[in-house]
Amino acid sequence: MASDELNGVQKAAVLLIALGPEKSAEIFKHLKEEEIEELTLEIANTRSISPQLKEDVINEFYQVCLAQQYIAEGGISYAKELLDKALGAEKAQDVISKLTASLQVRPFEFVRKTEPSQVLNFIQDEHPQTIAMILSYLSSNQAALILGALSPEKQADVAKRIALMDRTSPDVIKEVERVLERKLSSLINQDYTIAGGVDAVVNILNTVDRGTEKHIMESLEIEEPELADEIRKKMFVFEDILLLDNRSIQKVVSEVDKSDLTVALKGSNEEVQNVIFQNMSARMAAMTREEIEFMGPVRMKDVEEAQQKIVGVIRKLEDAGEIVISRGGGDEIVV
Repeated sequence: MASDELNGVQKAAVLLIALGPEKSAEIFKHLKEEEIEELTLEIANTRSISPQLKEDVINEFYQVCLAQQYIAEGGISYAKELLDKALGAEKAQDVISKLTASLQVRPFEFVRKTEPSQVLNFIQDEHPQTIAMILSYLSSNQAALILGALSPEKQADVAKRIALMDRTSPDVIKEVERVLERKLSSLINQDYTIAGGVDAVVNILNTVDRGTEKHIMESLEIEEPELADEIRKKMFVFEDILLLDNRSIQKVVSEVDKSDLTVALKGSNEEVQNVIFQNMSARMAAMTREEIEFMGPVRMKDVEEAQQKIVGVIRKLEDAGEIVISRGGGDEIVV
């Protein structure tokens, strides 16, 4: 069997066998439990390894390590230039592709290891586009804490820029990292990396406190109404009704159109249905179950529209302070 016929776990198993028990044990210290279990099982199932296969896997591992070192020294372009000379253009591209795909190297690793309060001190006076790019590479919790601590006039601007962000040039990332390096830690250079976008800002806004979220959304509705609508639709989906307490669910059930609720439940999972039924009267639950059973096929478009109408009711009730949606960021609403 050739090395290119093996998957990642199989190659890792071959490499560990080739390195021997002592070096493998050292590597295991840096792995997660499930990774160790998976590798141990693969090693146990590996009966024999030809010398050629062992050599191929070791060479591939060495090439990836070399590429990673070159990337750390001068970025993707620098790494590719050196690997072109050492391995040839085709092999160099193959190694670079494997590295970026399998190792998932991401920018701003040193920032993700820094306390949000410290990061805030260094970036709060930066241009909103720079702040948006940095927040896009942080965890939602980190980004939410920093976004919530920014001045109100910057919050909506930064959120908008995150939502509209797509791909960022490695040169831009490198420059921003270089500046932050002087303030914080080491520099990591990367290839073009997808970050930001509507999903990213939705994750952040779902985590910030309700006051910050409302301010940002109100500002976006004025400046970018279509973007605000797209974000709002993704911020709370019908299945998130599981985040509501029983009292809030009962309030929603009493406010929504019953035909919309029936159609919405027709396309929902069993867990959501059960939670809704538990918060209805026994008679209403039985009638709704019966209607769903005899409804017949329903177009997915109709289900989504009905669910979106209910989500709209939920958001209005939350805005009015009549229900509570569980979220991070220290949300405190007394009902």
